[in-house]
Amino acid sequence: MTTSTIATFSSRLSRNLATRYAAAFFVTAAALLARRALNPLLGDYVPYITLFPAVAFSAWYCGIGPSILSILLSVIGAQYWLVPPVDSLRILNTAQSVGILLFLLVSLLIVGMGEVSLRELSARLLQLQDDERRRIARELHDSVGQLLTGLAMNLSVMRTDIERLIKTAGSITDSEGLVQEMSREIRTISHLLHPPLLDEVGLSSALPWYIDGFSKRSNIKVDLDFPADFGRLSHELETAIFRVVQECLTNIHRHSESPTARIRIKRSATEVRVLVEDRGKGISAEKQSEMATDGKPGVGIRGMRERIRQLGGTLEIESNSKGTAVIAYLPLANVSALSAVDAA
Repeated sequence: MTTSTIATFSSRLSRNLATRYAAAFFVTAAALLARRALNPLLGDYVPYITLFPAVAFSAWYCGIGPSILSILLSVIGAQYWLVPPVDSLRILNTAQSVGILLFLLVSLLIVGMGEVSLRELSARLLQLQDDERRRIARELHDSVGQLLTGLAMNLSVMRTDIERLIKTAGSITDSEGLVQEMSREIRTISHLLHPPLLDEVGLSSALPWYIDGFSKRSNIKVDLDFPADFGRLSHELETAIFRVVQECLTNIHRHSESPTARIRIKRSATEVRVLVEDRGKGISAEKQSEMATDGKPGVGIRGMRERIRQLGGTLEIESNSKGTAVIAYLPLANVSALSAVDAA
């Protein structure tokens, strides 16, 4: 099964929390029925043989919560229907206790391996997304940008040749202006997808450049506190910090109705702390409840949280009627996490 196929199937299951729990329940129930159907052949020997695949399926596709449900249903179902005395949850001897314990240990190991695999897959998908942004930025700059430059030159020559025709010359002038505006827009989109300054100079130039453009486009005043002696970090860590700031400002513009935003970035010996806050209307209680109970937050928040988690960091969101604060902690000791996963 390819990475894209696994990712597609996993995303379909993860769209709804109830769907993931239901999938784990029915797969486990099917495994119990299959093992019971084998009773005439196996008797009470290896009662858990068909339950390990159910636990593995839940760990890989459904997440930790549904996996724990699958383990509990497996233990209860096997003890009640498969292990003597049948139709009873009594444990008769030490061998049965050891069997339950071994099943729990192996199942928890499977769940742990499934979580690690999902994190590696998420890291790979994030890396592919960044690579695709770079490719699109290069293509826009190298191909479309040159074509537009050539078109602008041709229009300029045409305008000179037919200057005596005022109407035609006026239309061509307007067209030149539109072409130049299109060129600026494409250049802006290309830089927003992946700013060249981020790779060439780092956050010290990329952040002020982005914030200045954001303020002009949104009319939101942004206060940036970035130490002059901050220095350079790894590519993964600088990209993560830039994306956090970018996503937070986008959410402030779209949802908060705040006239101002404040960004504070601090670096210590062990970690980088990124704070982005506004004075807007805050996040609704229903949305905060969904985010706190493993519901489905927005795509941007999920992307921030996953990117930070891959680097060993944490993301905190505090919100009330006076505004919202997003705080990201990124340890300096784990900055090579994404590179190690990609190299594997």
